[in-house]
Amino acid sequence: MRILGIETSCDESAAAVVTDAREVLSHALYSQYAQHQAYQGVVPEVAARAHLEILPDLVARAMEEAGLSYKDLDGVAATTGPGLIGGVMVGAMVAKTICALYDLPFYAVNHLAAHALMARMTDDVPFPYLLLLLSGGHSQLLIAKGVNDFTLLGSTMDDAVGEAFDKTARVLGLGYPGGPALEAAALHGDGARFALPRPLVHRKEAHLQHTFSLSGLKTAVRRKWEELPAPTPQDCADMAASFQVAVGDILVSRLSNALRAQSQNALNINHVVLAGGVAANAYLRGRLEETVARFGMILVAPPPKLCTDNAVMVAWCGVEKSLCGPPDSLDFAPRPRWPLTELTGAK
Repeated sequence: MRILGIETSCDESAAAVVTDAREVLSHALYSQYAQHQAYQGVVPEVAARAHLEILPDLVARAMEEAGLSYKDLDGVAATTGPGLIGGVMVGAMVAKTICALYDLPFYAVNHLAAHALMARMTDDVPFPYLLLLLSGGHSQLLIAKGVNDFTLLGSTMDDAVGEAFDKTARVLGLGYPGGPALEAAALHGDGARFALPRPLVHRKEAHLQHTFSLSGLKTAVRRKWEELPAPTPQDCADMAASFQVAVGDILVSRLSNALRAQSQNALNINHVVLAGGVAANAYLRGRLEETVARFGMILVAPPPKLCTDNAVMVAWCGVEKSLCGPPDSLDFAPRPRWPLTELTGAK
């Protein structure tokens, strides 16, 4: 089985062909960093226009690299939400056009599910597993029980982790994209220099045990940064490291609470999957791997290049969907919001 995947949910345009044997036959990706750098963030209208301009060539390149014609495909999968609706509509339109022209099945892919299922392609992780999904727009703890079956344990009450990284990098003048820049700066910093808060970590209420909060941390960074008379490069490195350590403490706390709870139920979960763009951060990966090991479980995270937005994960999600149910209608409407808990019966 060979599925073409198309990703356009934010500022990455991508196309890939993946097989049900977990082979990546091709992957063409275009990053829009240059278009958005002047704005220090993603501008939805600019992103949508860039997708429209680049996507046809990217799809053609992916097909050429795979050595296939469209008639050789067994289906086309496209991110249809959640995401910036203009970009999502571009990707869905291209995918539906190919399906209509060549009479191929269409698979509407939830962007979060694509991240969540990537570890099943790279590491053959069995259901059920605990899922820590961290990206620019989402911070969630879930139990993945099936391709369309996710139970939410907790999410963020304000900023997502990736969003907090980007905004903190902006405060420190590290540029865009902020996450990788802040991680690089933190390598040369003292993570114990600045005393920063760990929101909710010490709260005992049951309903807050799996809840994330990053807004107070982000505000504390800005306040302390503005108090410095003339910040130096070392000040920047130390603040970046202090922020990253604080985020690590928050994530370890939330994950530890979930692992303690799972050890008391009958689901027999042995794996924790770390997914989303923030999973590419080596420091956070290391902290979470140590945490999971203390509970006798295994942490699985895809290779860094498959943690950030890509079309391989979309194509693989299309493979997974094709193996557990019928394709989606070409009338399927893209969604700017599409929680993982609403997947079952979404057709």
